[in-house]
Amino acid sequence: MLRRVGGVGSVKHSMYATPATQNLRIALVHDFLLDLRGAERVFLQLCGMFPEADIFTAVYDPVGTQGRFEDRNVITSGLQKLRPTARNFRPLLPFYPAAIESLDLRGYDLVISSSSAWAHGVIPDENAVHVSYCHNPFRYAWTEREATLDARSVVVRPVLAQVMHRWRQWDFIAAQRVDAYVANSKTTQQRIERYFSRDSTVIYPPVEIERFSPGPVEDYHLVLSELIAHKRIEVVVRAFSRLGLPLVVAGDGPDARRLQRLAGPSVRFAGRVSDHEAEALLRGAQSMVVAATEEFGIAAVEAQASGRPVIALRAGGLVETVVEGKTGLFFDRPDPAALCAVLEQFDATDFATADCVAQAQRFSPERFSNEFSAVVEKTLSDGPVRSAASGNRAPARRVRGRGLARQSRLRS
Repeated sequence: MLRRVGGVGSVKHSMYATPATQNLRIALVHDFLLDLRGAERVFLQLCGMFPEADIFTAVYDPVGTQGRFEDRNVITSGLQKLRPTARNFRPLLPFYPAAIESLDLRGYDLVISSSSAWAHGVIPDENAVHVSYCHNPFRYAWTEREATLDARSVVVRPVLAQVMHRWRQWDFIAAQRVDAYVANSKTTQQRIERYFSRDSTVIYPPVEIERFSPGPVEDYHLVLSELIAHKRIEVVVRAFSRLGLPLVVAGDGPDARRLQRLAGPSVRFAGRVSDHEAEALLRGAQSMVVAATEEFGIAAVEAQASGRPVIALRAGGLVETVVEGKTGLFFDRPDPAALCAVLEQFDATDFATADCVAQAQRFSPERFSNEFSAVVEKTLSDGPVRSAASGNRAPARRVRGRGLARQSRLRS
């Protein structure tokens, strides 16, 4: 059963991001709309580019998303009746692939998905074109699979391993239905090729750089992140506690209580903060500190837009967005000792505010809109050709049928 939440059901036509889309019925798809993090902010930009497109998502929370989608026609899956929120949606993870496949996209000419898990698995009309902006292949099935299993009890682990195995099968099949992939960084581009055997175009996410401005710098460093295990906040908390340096941790999540128990007196937890509070914290910080392997890392660009340098693990998308020695520093291992070594040599006066701001300007919303519109226009021109991934790999089969019904063909 599909549910419409807010907005009007009719589809209107207006001037879209590219002339090729003016007379098309367009569907925008996102994994879930429960809060406003980096992926949701990218999706907001897509919504602005296609202002009369319908929005499809597995589950939706108007309160958690701060009312930013209330003027749109938001269509959800049958899971919506459970009223999940950002705090309790995770136990439903095994059900999301089927939920996303249940979304009815008949009659839409262009489907644009924004996917870090399952949104790319929607099933468009036979002649529709599907462009997927990939934030990352679902991390718990791919890059974080072993760590996720290790964190579970020996009783739960075999069942969870089987769920992940089936998810990988579904994920690969779903990826073959997409006509064009866009990756948010070179890191994600490599994962799309490795896990899905698909090529992609890198277009860095849009960052609302106009929200941020430099100001007086205070005596603290900043973590601005969801508090979950793969963000490795523990590394930062232990390093700052060891050195006795002031750290503000802004964000919330399932790892919050454990991190608070680990923290020394120099570490302060601010909890979840509003956009205005985040802007102020970034403006006043000595640096933004990141210990995770981020696929892109919007918060790090926001820090630079605020004129502040970034101290980050030398991995993932931050290698592409931070200029070492000019807008930040890197440490080479995700452990407290490596971070401590960099903190002991860090001097905020070594980094020019103007250099940080100039670097952030590379990731403007206007640049994103122009580059993404070009990919959409080219894909529409090519049509739903379902071409195989290029390279030396065997051609990937494109499967229009529902993935869950076909998984047995890919069992390993």
